[in-house]
Amino acid sequence: MTRRSEWPEPGARGDGAAAASRAAPDGVPAGAAGERPSRTPRDPVERARALCLRLLTGAPRTRQQLAEALRARDVPEEAVAAVLDRFEEVGLIDDAAFAEAWVESRHHGRGLARGALARELRTRGVAPGVVAEAVGRLDSEREEKTARSLVDRKLRATRGLDREKRLRRLVGMLARKGYPQGLCLRVVRQALEEEGEDPEVMDGYLSEDV
Repeated sequence: MTRRSEWPEPGARGDGAAAASRAAPDGVPAGAAGERPSRTPRDPVERARALCLRLLTGAPRTRQQLAEALRARDVPEEAVAAVLDRFEEVGLIDDAAFAEAWVESRHHGRGLARGALARELRTRGVAPGVVAEAVGRLDSEREEKTARSLVDRKLRATRGLDREKRLRRLVGMLARKGYPQGLCLRVVRQALEEEGEDPEVMDGYLSEDV
């Protein structure tokens, strides 16, 4: 196995690529004249490292996501573990930072609530304790404020619908984003009341399963 101290730095080419690029005295690439440089398999650790760097260049990823990508490319488990351990040591993999950024981005961009965010992080292999800490940064007050903002943006599109259909559509929209039922009902009821809906009539609908 390649020792860590021998790993090429990001952007550097491996031994095979470097050898292929060197020219012989007569200007012909190393190797027999007229022959293409040989494509010998790279060391598994070197190959895993290059794959991880390429994947991380596109977007941040969790350790599990990188491990799955390496296994899909038939990288041996020993090389997978060695490279991912090293990437964690130097901070190129940080599931806690990934989870924190994910929560901020997905809540701000799509209005997802803690429940939906936690599910997304778990499917990406983030440990339960790390998930709990990340979603815990999103407090109830901010979550409710975001829910009301989502409802306010959707209200115009529901005008003209009958009261029951309007109520169910707004509550369903929040529920799909992971908001708990009690919060969904409270926020939607308040928004519709402010538009002039009769709260007593709405209570009949709110007592049903929405």
